[in-house]
Amino acid sequence: MSRYVFKLPDLGEGTVAAEIVGWHVKPGDQVAEDDVMVEVMTEKAAVEVPAPVSGRVLSTTGNPGDMVPVGAELIVLETEAAAASPPTRPADSRNSASAANPPSPASAPSPASPPVQSARGDAATGQAPRPLSDRRPDRSRSNGHGPVYAEDRPTRVATSPAIRRKAREAGIDLTQLTGSGPHGRILRQDFDAFMSGRADVKRLRPVSSAKQARGEDAATQEIKVIGVRRLIAQRMSESKRNIPHFAYVEELDVTELESLRGHLNSQLRAGAAAITYLPFIVTALVRVLPEFPQCNALYDAERGVIVRHRAVHVGIATQTSDGLKVPVVRDAQSLSLWELAEEMRRVTEAARTNKATREELTGSTITVTSLGKLGGIVTTPIINAPEVAIIGINRAVERPVVHAGSITVRRMMNLSSSFDHRFVDGYDAAAMIQALKDRLEHPASLFIEP
Repeated sequence: MSRYVFKLPDLGEGTVAAEIVGWHVKPGDQVAEDDVMVEVMTEKAAVEVPAPVSGRVLSTTGNPGDMVPVGAELIVLETEAAAASPPTRPADSRNSASAANPPSPASAPSPASPPVQSARGDAATGQAPRPLSDRRPDRSRSNGHGPVYAEDRPTRVATSPAIRRKAREAGIDLTQLTGSGPHGRILRQDFDAFMSGRADVKRLRPVSSAKQARGEDAATQEIKVIGVRRLIAQRMSESKRNIPHFAYVEELDVTELESLRGHLNSQLRAGAAAITYLPFIVTALVRVLPEFPQCNALYDAERGVIVRHRAVHVGIATQTSDGLKVPVVRDAQSLSLWELAEEMRRVTEAARTNKATREELTGSTITVTSLGKLGGIVTTPIINAPEVAIIGINRAVERPVVHAGSITVRRMMNLSSSFDHRFVDGYDAAAMIQALKDRLEHPASLFIEP
C-alpha cells in the first residue's frame, strides 16, 4: 500500500485558486476512480473533481468556504503500490530522473492533474457530507495527517447539485426519496413532492446544549457565505465600490408593443412558450447600440483600456436557486425576434438547472435585467463589471395618462438603467434610453432597417 497525494489541479483560464464548496468524501471512505471527491468553485464556474485512482481516503485539506491554491495538497489516498505514481512520460526530463532514482512510497510525488468535469456532473451524493468542522474526530484513529473522522459513508444516489444543495439546507437525507427519473434519478418534482408532504421538516440546525446554556436564541441560523453566493457578494461589492453609477429612469408607453405581443402570441403553435417583453427590448437595444458604441463596451482596468464591441452579446440576469447568474445570448444582432426568444429560454434554463457551460456564463457586453411581475416602479440595477451599462425592466401596468390631448388608459412601463459615469456621459446615457424608448413605443420600427 502507498500514499497518493492529490493536489488541486489547474482548472484553466488563469485560475490560481479555488474555493471548496463541499466534500463528497471523508477520511476512511473508499473511493473508486472517477468518483466525485470534492466540489470547488473558481471565478468562472463550479467544478466537480473526480478521483484519479481508487483507494481509501487518509486525509482531506480544507473546509467548505476555504480557498485552496492550485498545486496545494487537497487529499491523500491510500492506494495499491502500482497506483502510487503516475506513468512516466519520456518527454519529461523530471519524470525520467525520477525513474532513475525511484522515491520511496512514503515520498511518492503527486500525480498529474486528472481530467476535471467542466460542469456539475450527474453523479451525486445522496446526503451531502457535513463540513469537516461539524464532524466528530475519532482520536483513536489518527493517521499522522490529522484526525480521522468517525462517520459512515452516505449512500450515493443520482440527482442534480441543485437538489443536493436544497437537501443539505433542509436537512433531508435523499436516500429517503424515490426518484422517478432514469435509473431512479431524483428529479426536481420528486424533491418538491417530498418536501410538500413533510410539514414537520425543520430547516434550522438544532442548537447545541452549550448554546442553550448560554441562552442563545434557538430560532436563528448561521449560513456560511460560500460558492456562488460568495462570488455574487464579491462582484457586487467590487462593482459598487469601483464604478460611479449614473442612474437614469424613463417612462415608456408600451400599449402598441403589448398589442403586437398579444397578436404574435395568439399565432403560436400548440405548446409553444409565449413571447415576453425581453426579446422586443433586446431587439430594440441592438438597433440603437451602433449609435452609442460607448455603451456596448468593456473596461479593461489592468490596461486602462475601453474595448468597444460591434457584436452585441447580451447578458440576461437570471434568478436561480444558487443566486443571480448572467447567461449570455451571443451575437444578438444576428438573431430574429423568435430566435432571440428561443435562445433566451435556452440559456436561462441552462443557468437555472446548473447545465450552463463556462462559455455561456461569460463574455457579455451589456446586460438586461428584469424582475418580471415583481419589477416595481423603479430599480437601480448594479452594473455587471467589466461592462459599462445595464438596462432594468420594471413592471408594465395600465393606468390613466394624457394621450393625444385626452385622458385615457394606456399600458406603461419604466426602464431603469445604470451607466459607468467614467466612460458614459449623462447626455449619451439619456440619449440612448430615449432612442430605445422611441423604438419600443413604435414597435414597427424594430423590423425596419434604417
